[in-house]
Amino acid sequence: MNGAACTSSAYTSVMHGGGSRPNGHQATTAKGGGEKCCRSSSFQMPLHYPRYKKSDYETMPEWRLECLLKEYGLPVTGDVEQKRSFAMGAFLWPDQNK
Repeated sequence: MNGAACTSSAYTSVMHGGGSRPNGHQATTAKGGGEKCCRSSSFQMPLHYPRYKKSDYETMPEWRLECLLKEYGLPVTGDVEQKRSFAMGAFLWPDQNK
């Protein structure tokens, strides 16, 4: 990833375990006085759809493509051109991908 860090809470949750159980449901834990605390699952869908243009994806550095794909729980395999193509296919509407 070229040394750059993703700042997404979804990415952080995935990297730090996030408290998910094998069935994907949220885990709860009791704290001191018997109150329950919900921990997030290992993946949380970001609130906003990315608003990049095709030209943005074409010039986006590889580390940013990786962060974006990880934020949405998408595979991050292949070389930079494959990642770029996948991101454009996933996030651009058909009329934007021309």
